[in-house]
Amino acid sequence: MSSPVTTPPETRDDLGVLREVESRVLWLSSAIIHHANRVRANSSGLKVGGHQASSASMASIMTALWFRHLRPQDRVSVKPHASPVLHAINYLLGELDASCLPGLREFGGLQSYPSRSKDPDPVDYSTGSVGIGATAPIWGALSRRYVNATVGDVGTGRQFSLVGDAELDEGAVWEAVLDPAVGELGEVVWVVDLNRQSLDRVVPDIAAEKLRGMFTAAGWQVITLKYGRLLEELFARPGGEELRQRIDTMTNPEYQRLLRCDAGQLRGRLPEGPGADRIRALVDQVVDPALVDAMANLGGHDLAALDAAFSAIDDSRPTVIFAYTIKGYGLASKGHPQNHSALLTEEQMRELAERLGADPAHPWRAFGEDSAAHELCRRAAGRLRRRETARQAPPAVPVDIGRTPSGTATTQAALGRVLLDLTRVAPEVAARVVTVSPDVSSSTNLGGWVNKVGVWSSTELRDWFADDAETILHWRERPSGQHIELGIAETNLVGLIGELGACWSRWGQPLLPIGVLYDPFVERALEPWSFGIYAGGQSLLVGTPSGVSLAPEGGAHQSIKTPSIGLEQPGCVSYEPAFVIDAEWTLLAGMARLGRPDGSSAYVRLSTRPIDQTLATVPGDPAARERRRRQVVAGAYPLLRTDGAKVTIAAMGAVVPEALAAADRLAQDGVPADVVCVTSPDLLYRAVRAGQGHEQAESWVLDQAFPAGRATPLVTVLDGHPHTLAFLATINRVPVSSLGVTRFGQSGSLEDVYRHHGLDADSVVRAALDLVG
Repeated sequence: MSSPVTTPPETRDDLGVLREVESRVLWLSSAIIHHANRVRANSSGLKVGGHQASSASMASIMTALWFRHLRPQDRVSVKPHASPVLHAINYLLGELDASCLPGLREFGGLQSYPSRSKDPDPVDYSTGSVGIGATAPIWGALSRRYVNATVGDVGTGRQFSLVGDAELDEGAVWEAVLDPAVGELGEVVWVVDLNRQSLDRVVPDIAAEKLRGMFTAAGWQVITLKYGRLLEELFARPGGEELRQRIDTMTNPEYQRLLRCDAGQLRGRLPEGPGADRIRALVDQVVDPALVDAMANLGGHDLAALDAAFSAIDDSRPTVIFAYTIKGYGLASKGHPQNHSALLTEEQMRELAERLGADPAHPWRAFGEDSAAHELCRRAAGRLRRRETARQAPPAVPVDIGRTPSGTATTQAALGRVLLDLTRVAPEVAARVVTVSPDVSSSTNLGGWVNKVGVWSSTELRDWFADDAETILHWRERPSGQHIELGIAETNLVGLIGELGACWSRWGQPLLPIGVLYDPFVERALEPWSFGIYAGGQSLLVGTPSGVSLAPEGGAHQSIKTPSIGLEQPGCVSYEPAFVIDAEWTLLAGMARLGRPDGSSAYVRLSTRPIDQTLATVPGDPAARERRRRQVVAGAYPLLRTDGAKVTIAAMGAVVPEALAAADRLAQDGVPADVVCVTSPDLLYRAVRAGQGHEQAESWVLDQAFPAGRATPLVTVLDGHPHTLAFLATINRVPVSSLGVTRFGQSGSLEDVYRHHGLDADSVVRAALDLVG
């Protein structure tokens, strides 16, 4: 099971100096929050916030890690509410100017939670969404291994996650821990801040043994830091074993209550149950201050015990260290069930300063240059200083491979075709592509690509079906492979592509990560995907198949809201192409945005509906073809123009054939119609806002797709929620009828399902006739 670590004797000369640094870290983190809430002017009266108690429980762990064990090649994800501890440490290491310390949660200042992109000091991983920051170093470790195996050596190093115990409630944590790829990542180290409190209460049953068993079953090394030196010394005395048993078996709330007791109360509460007389005899021998100190002396606050634990890490497998701590350790609020967002009073801050050797009048005072603590900080800063990473520019992605598709095909099939074409026309680009899927490679048309480039594995594995004549998808696993297959957990997929998409900024090696999943499950993966974009990860997410066009699969597999998600997601450009050529151009455009300081992610929604590709009427003239490509990539293009048009049909994705059929029937009824093919409502909406002066974006496509001179009543239609395209009516202020899907779907033929949701040609014709009277 777990590997208990007992406190070694204090043999290191600078352990006392380390405690001095720990005290300063505790003071600074508390003062940063105090200043933001009680000193800085607050004109709005809104609560500023911050978590002194959550920071205090991590101060010892982070001091031991940064000032004793961390190396420049290591990376650390810090639990969200301990961000002031990280800033305090960076200040002591000379990585953050004192002028920044009063700016926690101030506009342009230190962020509420660690942020790679927004904080002024070094932050390895953005955290703040519980569970996602904890798992990010797993995907960071996998990404670095992939980079080393395929495009260039960027070194090695441990990947630490400093995790709150309540964070282990998150499903994303266990989806990551249980993925088969994780068991071999020996560079991954989690430190669980086991303070046994959540936001509102003392957790009644943290089930530490169960948690340890789960990590052990997943193949992790488990190290437990429960008691510190003072308690261990008491346990070694007569009656000590009974005292240990008493503390081990009491509930979390009872133990937390003891932390609020004075010595007299402890003497009355501790002797209970078997061995009560021996416990009473033991505690009666301990002087009051020592007894109070001993009860709070847990392993996660014992620097020597932490030192031993970090030294015991086995790099052959992932490691988790369960460090028992006290929420609010060292503060007047220690152990109180409602201390999560509690703030120390002015008087309590003065008492804390006196006890820790700080000066409230000069809260950011540094150590004297002739002090041992200053020297320890200076040495640690030198040891942790990282070399500037030389960033390699991503290769130029071609804008047009040159095909003009004919016959009947699907946009989903275009994905595999584009990737294979890149290996031929742009091998330097193809070499940077890495695809990731949650066990859906063959069903999303990645089979040809996987056969071509192989599956990535840290070691070469034998393909036992290589000689099977009926095997179509060849699963060749090797370090040079460019496809990573995860288990069926979409959160893992988006976590990995986010970290693969951050390799350009972490290690200077740009990758072009493409995550492929069933489009309905984009919603399941939405939060970690969005957070990965916020953290600077640039990737291309492909949702396929999509919509109610997946008719026989029924409502469980039919996505409705994903077009809206693509429109609204910051840091991302979304596309939904109707034709294969449009899919090729938009996929290439999305890839061209990856791996660069000014880049962004992309979301492409594809379909399995076969469509006649001649309906795209791709211009044969090279200049006209390029004009069409630019329109496709910008968001829309005119697909059909008619003389004297009385209505415009703006259609997107799989339902474009219905729009064209409706236009043909309307013309027969004497109602000429224009048809505009929308490829990105996202970019069109940005263009509209740019025209209103709200943001910077190109707006020329609006004049070409929806020129004012051709303004007519508008019918919009898509295989998704109708409000996605409803805004198009604002371009020329025309009447609009928006068609789409607003109900859960059901199984049936394509014709039946389109008729049920009002996406068929009849529905488009009726909407157009209603508009024109």
